[in-house]
Amino acid sequence: MYIIPAVDVLDQKIVRLVEGDYNQVTRYEVSLEEQIETYQSNGTEFVHIIDLNGAKGDFSNQKYLFDIIRKTDMKVQYGGGVRSIEKVKELLDSGIHRVIVGTQAITNPTFLEELSKEVCDKTNSSDQIVVAIDVLDEVIKYSGWMESSPIKLMDYVDKCLQLGFFRFLCTDINKDGKLGGAGIDLYEKLLSHSPFIKLIASGGVSSMTDIEALNKLKIESCVVGKAIYENRISIEEIKAWNLQMLSTI
Repeated sequence: MYIIPAVDVLDQKIVRLVEGDYNQVTRYEVSLEEQIETYQSNGTEFVHIIDLNGAKGDFSNQKYLFDIIRKTDMKVQYGGGVRSIEKVKELLDSGIHRVIVGTQAITNPTFLEELSKEVCDKTNSSDQIVVAIDVLDEVIKYSGWMESSPIKLMDYVDKCLQLGFFRFLCTDINKDGKLGGAGIDLYEKLLSHSPFIKLIASGGVSSMTDIEALNKLKIESCVVGKAIYENRISIEEIKAWNLQMLSTI
């Protein structure tokens, strides 16, 4: 299991939210450019960037983000406000390694079907699409976690798999931003239902003990954000873990 450092950006500032609540914001005094450089200089291959403004339909962050992203050699997993097939293709064509789709995939009944036709017939393209499933008490949330979907969690996973999408970013909203441990029970249910999905865990990771617990589930990777900024997990620990994981592949 690979650890992917996370950077959430709101109003051009690195932040962390509690349970996705925009009224519960912790801001960090480090720039996006500085943080990416810190990760890259410590041997991290991936970075997970979420445009929290974009998640609410406000695209004022995008130029700022892409001016910085274009300068890095890191593989970027990017999400927040990806609302069209054209935007997905634009991001992939611009060098984004993985694009996260969330709200549009849930609210637009034809979006995933159309996206599948556009990318899943191309070599490795479906590998670059990450379907976000943000879950609160097994209810899928969207639009910056402000709205609830009537679609049942496992039904949604099945639909995505049928269309050729197999990589999921699952955030346990109950755990997110609290440093109280990862959503092990939720991930166990998902993997029990669909053992062959590539699952990216997000939310609640507070220590290397949590990382070890997730690794036992055979999860592909996990996203770590607040634990880094609050000095619960060091960049050096992430580097050592990822090197160890790569050496065992």
